[in-house]
Order: sequence, then structure tokens, then C-alpha cells
Amino acid sequence: MSSLKVSPAANDFRSDTFTTPTPSMLAAMANASFGDDVYQEDHITTEFQREIARLTGMEDALFTLSGTMGNQLGVRVQLNQPPHSVLCDYRAHVYAEEGSGLAALSQAMVTAVHPANGIYLTLDDVERWVTLGDDIHTAPTKVISLEVTTGGVLTPMEEIKKISEFAHAHDIKVHCDGARLWNASAATGYSLADYCQYFDTVSMCVSKGLGAPIGGVLASTKSNIKRARWLRKQLGGGIRQAGVLTAPAMVALNEVWPTMKDTHEKTKKLEKDLAALGVVPQIPVDTNFYFIDANKSNLDMGILLEQCEKFNVKLMDERISLHHQISDEAIESLKAAIAAAVQITKTLPPDHVSKAVSGGYNITSKMNEYS
Repeated sequence: MSSLKVSPAANDFRSDTFTTPTPSMLAAMANASFGDDVYQEDHITTEFQREIARLTGMEDALFTLSGTMGNQLGVRVQLNQPPHSVLCDYRAHVYAEEGSGLAALSQAMVTAVHPANGIYLTLDDVERWVTLGDDIHTAPTKVISLEVTTGGVLTPMEEIKKISEFAHAHDIKVHCDGARLWNASAATGYSLADYCQYFDTVSMCVSKGLGAPIGGVLASTKSNIKRARWLRKQLGGGIRQAGVLTAPAMVALNEVWPTMKDTHEKTKKLEKDLAALGVVPQIPVDTNFYFIDANKSNLDMGILLEQCEKFNVKLMDERISLHHQISDEAIESLKAAIAAAVQITKTLPPDHVSKAVSGGYNITSKMNEYS
């Protein structure tokens, strides 16, 4: 078994945030540069940011302490003075999972849109809900934020292109919550730059699918990054010896990102194997997530969580998250737990009430990921 599969996260399907630093990441941290990044004197951090700018096709990039920080900075640098609003999916992390950051930090009203297709935003959704003009009763849309991926689902590139062109034609900026843009690129074959050409700011997380211990990165124009650096300092994100954080991020970029296609293939195989048990997903399985449709699968989630404990795998709710440290043995144990739960559920009386309430990942609620 490789070193990537002996992590404490080897049996943890709760989220790809539970990955742990690999030996090479720890070695990189131990040998990191110790320059002061507040004064932009840490060469590893500078090299990492330049590499992100190159990969995204953006002018510049900035390391952030989290994907949440990157999102909030990415939106805020594009807003001037209220009244203004941000249009996004109603499940969007930047809106629903970041402590009311848009209201507190950007003084922005949010237009939270339910996609008509139930999966991802389209130009039709945007055109229906965007606020244009100078009616003094309104808060004009100044930023559209798209999440790629949303619940692991890919928004088609053509749809991103259409939304971007519409937005820019109306002097609206476009932000990408690309926490898992790495996964989207790995799944589609499109480069980061292919995606980023349609966005004004892009925030990506290095501690989710990439598996680094801490952080995210924001890419944009030089002027936006200059302002974001100032605002990052204001938020307490001015990092001194940042090299101990950016060194493992660089390792993750080089060593973990190439493994994502394999993770996606394992997720697709899991989908096929669960189908044989009568278990179906809520939404398409495009990357590294599988959301169990408990109702259609006739599966009691409380019983499933009990079986997961019995089979020594960690699951929190309907969402199954695969990552580079999940072991093949854990996948087999998870399938065994689900198979057992399906059989036990069949023995329950029709009026049985589940012992567990959903943790909030049902498609009809949020479908988000932890920051």
C-alpha cells in the first residue's frame, strides 16, 4: 500500500477536507523558506503564486488562509460602494456557508437563485434574476458568482461562456468559486486557463481535493491582487513565514492534482456498484462526490450511519466524498455497510421514521462543502 493510502483519512468519506499532509508535504514544510510574506520576501510563496498565475492565465495570484477568504476577497475587490448585489446559486458556498461574509464584508445584497434545472445555473436563470438599470428601489447586480464544481457536478463550459459574455456586456464582473476547479479540469481535460478566461477573479482551495494542510489562492489582475493583498491584511491574513504553508501547497499541486482522474474513476465505479444494490444518486456523479438519494434508494440514513460505524468507515450524511487518500479497502467496506443498511431497511415497517435527520446535504437544501 502506498504512503498516500495509510493516512488517517483512508476511511474518511465525510469530505476531502479530512485529508492529511503526506510525507513529502511535511518534508517541504521542514525545508521551507522563512521570508516575511507581508513584505513579499518569501521566495517559495512568490514562486507558488507565479505558478498559479501561469496555470490560470491570470496576471497575478495571492495565497489566502482559506477558500472562504479567497472567495470573500475575490468578490469584494470587484465592488465599490453600495447599493449593489451579488447573484449566485442559492446553495453557493460564498453565500450560504461563509458566515454572512458578503453582507458583513462587502455590504452586498444577494440574489440567491434556484437553478431551473435543479443542478447548475444557466444563462436563462441569470437573465431572469439579474438586476439591471438604475431604478433607485433596487440593488444592481455587480457580480455574478459561479461555483465550479457545485456538489461535484460540472457546469458546461459553454454555459459558463454564455453567462460571462452576458455579464461583461452589462458591466457585471464574474467571480469563480473554484474550490474544486482542479477537479473540473481533471474531469474535462480543460486547463485552468480555459476556465479562467471567463472570470475576473478565481478563488481555488488547496486544502480540499489537493490535500494540502491549509489555504487557498486567489487569481486575478495585478490591480485586483494588489487590493486583495491590502484587504487580506485587514482581515488578519497577512502571513509572515508563509513558506511553511505554500511549500506543501506546491507539493499538492505537483503530486496530488495528477491523481484526481483516478479518484473520479473510483467514484464512477462506486456509482455503478451502488446501482446494483438499488441505490441511486440525487445528482449526476461527475467528479469525486456521490449524493445518496435516500428516498429513491429506500435507505434509512440512521441505519446506514450505524453500519458505517460497524464497518469502520466515516460518513456523516448523504454525501460520499472520495479523495486521494481513500483506500480501496475502505471503499469495499463502505459498499458493505450500504448493502447491509439496504437489507435492514427492507425489514422496517412502512411507517418507520428514520433515526437520523439529514446533515443538510440533500439536493433540496445545500449540497455544499466545508471550508
